[in-house]
Amino acid sequence: MDEELDRRLDAVGPRLKRLRLRRDITLTDLARETGISVSTLSRLEAGLRRPTLEQLLPLARAHGVTLDELVDAPPTGDPRINLRAISCGDGSAILPLTRRAGGIQAYKFVLPAGADDREPDLRTHEGYDWVYVLNGTLRLVLGEHDLILSPGEAAEFDTRTPHWFGATGAGPVEFLSLIGKQGERAHVRAAPKAT
Repeated sequence: MDEELDRRLDAVGPRLKRLRLRRDITLTDLARETGISVSTLSRLEAGLRRPTLEQLLPLARAHGVTLDELVDAPPTGDPRINLRAISCGDGSAILPLTRRAGGIQAYKFVLPAGADDREPDLRTHEGYDWVYVLNGTLRLVLGEHDLILSPGEAAEFDTRTPHWFGATGAGPVEFLSLIGKQGERAHVRAAPKAT
């Protein structure tokens, strides 16, 4: 049993490094995200130090994986994903539907009812986005287009195009979003083109 535990703990460092490299971020970036020093992160990735629970929790959160995935816990036979919504200050919620770092990420967004005349805060980032409306009416401002999407309608676009999502005054909206690998990078504010 101790040999199996040692093997699993020894594999955490290389796994941490693979997750970071898959996200294409530096140790400095990860240190800012987690509050763990660059030197400690380096020693953890090199296997020179075993991580504590206080270190694993922010690392799992930063990489978008569960603790089980981070330490390669033995499978329980239960394929269900433990979904936890992320509440935002504006009343919206984001529910991550995938639990692995890198690749295409799936999310369910729930946005509260908004005013149709609300000023959109357009953003851009690397990647590609696919959106599918489940319930409600989604307002999608995409470059020069101001679109209203109803349940069952979908849109796909390059996220380098300035874009913004919002609910209309008709009520809240729920939609699915599949974001390409680069879509996990930080958003950058962008102004719409003057007409």
